[in-house]
Amino acid sequence: MSIAFTFPGQGSQSVGMGKELAEAFPEARAVFEEVDEALGEKLSKTMWEGPEETLTLTANAQPALMAVSIAALRSLEARGFVLQDKVAYVAGHSLGEYSALCAAGVFSLADTARLLRIRGNAMQVAVPPGEGAMAAIIGLDQDQVEAACAEAARGTVCQIANDNGGGQLVISGAKPAVEHAARICTGKGAKRAMMLPVSAPFHSALMAPAAEAMREALAAAQKNAPSVPLVANVTVEPIADSDEIAARLVEQVTGRVRWRETVEWFAANGVTALYEVGAGKVLCGLARRINRDLATAAVGTPSDVDAALAALG
Repeated sequence: MSIAFTFPGQGSQSVGMGKELAEAFPEARAVFEEVDEALGEKLSKTMWEGPEETLTLTANAQPALMAVSIAALRSLEARGFVLQDKVAYVAGHSLGEYSALCAAGVFSLADTARLLRIRGNAMQVAVPPGEGAMAAIIGLDQDQVEAACAEAARGTVCQIANDNGGGQLVISGAKPAVEHAARICTGKGAKRAMMLPVSAPFHSALMAPAAEAMREALAAAQKNAPSVPLVANVTVEPIADSDEIAARLVEQVTGRVRWRETVEWFAANGVTALYEVGAGKVLCGLARRINRDLATAAVGTPSDVDAALAALG
């Protein structure tokens, strides 16, 4: 059995996430303490007590989700699990790519938290509030959605941001163009075309200022070769060179998250089981819609950690 570890992205956050891990495992508690120290604030208090609207802020949600993922992983590792002995590849959905790289030793935990705080802030301020938007399009193929985006853009930005699989594509860009594209998609027969409650047009060309901020931050960060290859969001190819990883992370800010293709790549390259390490079960659900032959399991609670250890040996 060949295994890949995947790490969730924004949208998987919820108040209380990671608290059970911290209470059950001292290694998990140490992760949250280290992230708090790296950021100079009690992010863990916001994670466990809320309010939800503060946790959902991009600059908080990104390091918080990473912290839960690494807390779950460290809980496994403290009980004898060795990532490079058991896992063939790692991948993460958008910000989850940073969690994957921290798991594989490319970045330290403290540096990952700081990078994600920079990323979240940079993405938030790249576009003035109200000028960008995202929408989920369900039930149209990629060519139809790309054509709708091209028709709606009219000199502005409108593009596919996420290919999540199961017939779900997310578009991103200037708000009027995204709204127009959503209407076009409805006219083409989309099952649903709904605007998303997000604060910025992520994974679009409008995020170029954030990409430049990440280029600087990543150039300054200490990077190691990964203990397990990363299958990158923007190329759907395994990468083991730390400089190339940094380049792909910059590209990812404005580029498409090709998650459907990532799951398909795993299935085509011998992976038989996907473990979602961190908060929620979003990636497990997506994987089941993309390829039902892949086994899936979530690792986000103490009981999940016990089950994973029993399954992975």
